[in-house]
Amino acid sequence: MKNKVNIKLAFFLLSFTPFLFSCESYEPLDARSEAEKDGNVFEDVSKRETIFGIGGLNLFDAMGPSKESNGLGVNSFLWRASLDTIVFMPVSSADPFGGVIITDWHTPEETPSERFKLNVYILGKILRADGIRVSAFRQVDYGDGVWKDAAMPKDAMRKIEDAILARARQLRNSTLSQNK
Repeated sequence: MKNKVNIKLAFFLLSFTPFLFSCESYEPLDARSEAEKDGNVFEDVSKRETIFGIGGLNLFDAMGPSKESNGLGVNSFLWRASLDTIVFMPVSSADPFGGVIITDWHTPEETPSERFKLNVYILGKILRADGIRVSAFRQVDYGDGVWKDAAMPKDAMRKIEDAILARARQLRNSTLSQNK
């Protein structure tokens, strides 16, 4: 029985071997000259003119990063300013393409019975006042070793956002003055 299975397997492999080797030297058939291929706007989408301009609307960056790209998915000034502003807190997670920075809990030396955590969301590639959101969390230890959620001051998140925006403006201005 085992011998019959081995014979069938060997026959199967030998019968498909020519098909596998025939695919090795595949070349697409294209009778056009190189000059005709270079001028074809239907193959080279960067030369195609559309309602969005030459090259069209490139949603997924299929042609590679543009020259203006900074490698981040969000505004680089807001990203750097966010990291500079929360440098005293331990960063748990940072996603420069999604624009999310999540810190771990931080306990200030002045108040060891409370701790804070921040989530910073950068919402776009443009430096705008509404381009950043901060979620802040506070917990208090009432002496039993169990941390319990507590309310944050109402204007705390706005003050953190303002500090990040002010730092982003400083970074942008220093970059502009260096490029002059």
